[in-house]
Amino acid sequence: MKKNLIVFGTRPEAIKMAPLVKEFEKHTASFETRVCITAQHREMLDQVLAFFEITPYYDLDLMRPNQNLYTLTATIIESLKPVLEDFQPDFVYVHGDTTTTMAASIAAFYSGAKICHVEAGLRTFNKRNPFPEELNRSIAGRIADYHFAPTETAKANLLKENISAKSIVVTGNTVIDALMFSVAKLHTQNYSDNEIDTLKNTIDFNKKIILVTGHRRENHGQGFIDICKALKQIAENHSEALIIYPVHLNPNVQKPVYKLLGEISNIKLISPLSYPAFVWLMEKSFLILTDSGGIQEEAPSLGKPVLVMRETTERPEAVEAGTVILVGTNTDKIIYETEKLLKDKEHYLQRTKLYNPYGDGKACARICGFIAQIY
Repeated sequence: MKKNLIVFGTRPEAIKMAPLVKEFEKHTASFETRVCITAQHREMLDQVLAFFEITPYYDLDLMRPNQNLYTLTATIIESLKPVLEDFQPDFVYVHGDTTTTMAASIAAFYSGAKICHVEAGLRTFNKRNPFPEELNRSIAGRIADYHFAPTETAKANLLKENISAKSIVVTGNTVIDALMFSVAKLHTQNYSDNEIDTLKNTIDFNKKIILVTGHRRENHGQGFIDICKALKQIAENHSEALIIYPVHLNPNVQKPVYKLLGEISNIKLISPLSYPAFVWLMEKSFLILTDSGGIQEEAPSLGKPVLVMRETTERPEAVEAGTVILVGTNTDKIIYETEKLLKDKEHYLQRTKLYNPYGDGKACARICGFIAQIY
């Protein structure tokens, strides 16, 4: 029996790794699978675990006030040592580009386990943008034994770095697996959620809902000021639209957002949403403005056009497919592309019907199938 340790620490990682946990749990005769969370994000992580009904075997509970990358990296590596010694996994699975991903890869390498990198091969080829994610995933890519790339483009990036083609599997992105699971669960007759009920009772869904998210470090400062200027102008120009912005808890985000947008009648600033509530709201939205990576992948499967408020993206497939448009933090460009979608019905409908390049919801089955064939 093969022993799997699945390690993650943030909400986005949990969302994308949860369906992999569920997939391995279908095959208990072949795999013993344990989950280890670093809890790099605590409350938001717990919400996702509850929704997917996952109980971690190891909870390192590492979140601390005012923690920084130095202390977090060191603490993750040190805290994983007894876990790895206790379980002695054959395979350690890490996801994407977080500090947990990078540090857990190093710890797993020290232990002698095989490292499996899920969502491997994303690159901007600028180690400081996004920071620190680009370097985190590059380090994990150098250490990993097996690379589960979401797309052919991601595979090509790995091949350029002299990664063996035999160790790379193109799987699609596990976030689509998570999305399909979530939509199905939300639509079950007996599912109830207080947060969703609140949204139903406080939002006018006769309006065109523009859903906004933003948190990236590279947008702090003038970037968020320019984004807010654009949102203000869009709201003033379009009374038929309602901008809903779950505002990230980071003070670098909250300060400009509440200062510049807090008094506008058709902009609704709300607290961050749980994952199921956010998926539900994505389904109800007309379009989405975001600097998030995962939303670039999820929204096209729901038929939602996405404007990406970043200067670069490690997900060029969506840009090429037309499912997302890069607008950066340029106020004029954000306004122009948003208004084009609001005003031009044909353009909007074209954007809603494009093929999602990130997969079919079977990524986790492909990963499981690949690992099952290894010695």
